[in-house]
Amino acid sequence: MYDDFADYDRFMNWSSRLPAELPFIERQLQAVGANRVLDAACGTGMHAIALAQQGYKVTGTDLSAGMIERARANADAANIDVRFETAGFGELVRRFAPGSFDALLCLGNSLPHLLTPADLATALADFAACLHPGGLLLIQNRNFDAVLGRGERWMEPQPHREGEAEWLFLRFYDFAPDGTLTFNLATLRREETNNWDQQVTSTQLWPLCQAELAAALAETSFDDVVYYGDMTGAPFEANRSPNLVVTARP
Repeated sequence: MYDDFADYDRFMNWSSRLPAELPFIERQLQAVGANRVLDAACGTGMHAIALAQQGYKVTGTDLSAGMIERARANADAANIDVRFETAGFGELVRRFAPGSFDALLCLGNSLPHLLTPADLATALADFAACLHPGGLLLIQNRNFDAVLGRGERWMEPQPHREGEAEWLFLRFYDFAPDGTLTFNLATLRREETNNWDQQVTSTQLWPLCQAELAAALAETSFDDVVYYGDMTGAPFEANRSPNLVVTARP
């Protein structure tokens, strides 16, 4: 899905997202004196680039070679030095030495792309191995407690315009009998008043709830776990928070 998603940076609306999220991220990094940061599942690298612009030594990884290619192009455009590597969950510590990072970020609902408890355990063990003792793990997922509790299928549409071209991104879930979700992204694009071109891409997700993530973190020996409801640091409320944001220490 993500290799071919050329409109990812239009979809994300970074001009509003980064100013909203970076103050919380930096507070968490400063609380542990972090400088060396790994952004795992970094997408097109915009969080990593923004943190590097603030003086952090940042590395970004993503399983999608297409995302990494665009991340490198974004870093070049920003004239900032960030290392980007193609690597997925479970193979990070083989790419970097154990204890290489003060903090590891896993943002943008990336962990739910792992579809089994075994895969999640492997990823969390990999994260722990990459961090030095006392380092910071910061996870941002969708709050699937609320999604499942309300049968919340549709998300807010996201428009984007550049000159005479406009895009509309529609996101919705299909609920599968096995408990997984299919995440669908419909992209509509048109020039001026021409007809809309349409494309739908999909990927499977495990709707990872708070209790499941808490158990997996405990089994991987993470402690000092704190839960937030969004990337401003609001308290987590299972029935209404938009996100499940977690900080933890290995």
